[in-house]
Amino acid sequence: MTELQSQTLSEKALQAVSFNTDGLVPAIAQQHDTGEVLMMAWMNAESLADTLATGRVCYYSRSRQALWRKGESSGQVQTLVDLRLDCDGDTILLLVDQKGVACHTGRRNCFFLAARAGEWETIAEVETNPDDLYGNKD
Repeated sequence: MTELQSQTLSEKALQAVSFNTDGLVPAIAQQHDTGEVLMMAWMNAESLADTLATGRVCYYSRSRQALWRKGESSGQVQTLVDLRLDCDGDTILLLVDQKGVACHTGRRNCFFLAARAGEWETIAEVETNPDDLYGNKD
C-alpha cells in the first residue's frame, strides 16, 4: 500500500467515526485470537490516525491530556490486528496482539472485578508487579 493509499484509508476511517463533544470515542481492546476483552480506553482523531499509520495502538489519556502509546513506559505493547467500528460509528473495537499484561494493576485485563453475592470479588490475580512495569514512584 502506498503512502497516499494509507492516508486516504485513514481519512475515510476518521470520517466514519462519531467522536463525542470532547472529540473522543471509546475504544475496546480485545485479544484477537482468544476473544478476551482486555481494556477500554479513549481515542481521539490523532491517536486513531497514529494507530492506523503505525499498527501500534495509541490512545488518548484524558488525565494527562496527551497521546498515550500503549506500552511506552511498561513495555506491554498492543499491536493492531484489526480495527472495527460499531453500527452507530461511536465505539471502536481494536483486535490486538497484547504483549504481556494490559492493565496497569499488573493483571492480564482490566476486568478483574466481578459482582458476586452483592460484593465485588477479585477474579484475576496480579501477574506482573506494577512497580516492575512502571517503576516505584515513591
